[in-house]
Amino acid sequence: MTETNFWKIAIVGGTGKEGKGLAYRWGKTGHQIIIGSRDPFRAEATANELNLKLPNNVISGMENKEAASEGQIVVLTVPYSVHRETIINLKDAIPGKLIIDVTVPLVPPKVTKVQMPLAGSAAQEANDILGSSVQLTAAFQNISYENLINFDQNYECDVLVTGTSKEARLRTLALVKDAGFIGWDAGPIENSVVLEGLTSILIGINRTYGSTKAGIRITGVKRDL
Repeated sequence: MTETNFWKIAIVGGTGKEGKGLAYRWGKTGHQIIIGSRDPFRAEATANELNLKLPNNVISGMENKEAASEGQIVVLTVPYSVHRETIINLKDAIPGKLIIDVTVPLVPPKVTKVQMPLAGSAAQEANDILGSSVQLTAAFQNISYENLINFDQNYECDVLVTGTSKEARLRTLALVKDAGFIGWDAGPIENSVVLEGLTSILIGINRTYGSTKAGIRITGVKRDL
């Protein structure tokens, strides 16, 4: 994706913190954003809230499945407790699209303990359900809402991207760049177990050291945003 390419991005579960942060970042750089929610009125309220921070009312709100149908790219930012149900409900609305799964399999109350599902990761569960009908990547699991919503502040956090194909990872990496972060191709979707597991570790580090912004950074490689 180049600087002149803008997408219609549906963020399913977009009323939560991670969804709102990504919507703000991509809306600020020119993409058209659709906030999805099980409650369309809540989706519209979140869109209106974010539009106050952005020019040209680039964000709208819809029910999840309607948003996924409208979006060219679909981003999943739902809690893990409804992850599988959400994907099954969206399955017939998203064939052929790029799906970016941001879900982490956190199991309250022990959210600082890595607890991966039988499939290996949430992204692998999504892949088992959707198969070759979509292009699937996993990304943004290790970027906190606080780092997303403060657009003008520089952060040392990087984004690792795994996916079912090189093409899918490259498209997602372009969106990582549009969001203002440095991204890295982290290989096949099976590697998403590492991305998702790191989230619990970062939550624990935040709690131990009194922060909300712990992240990761790749070193020893040329960095180019």
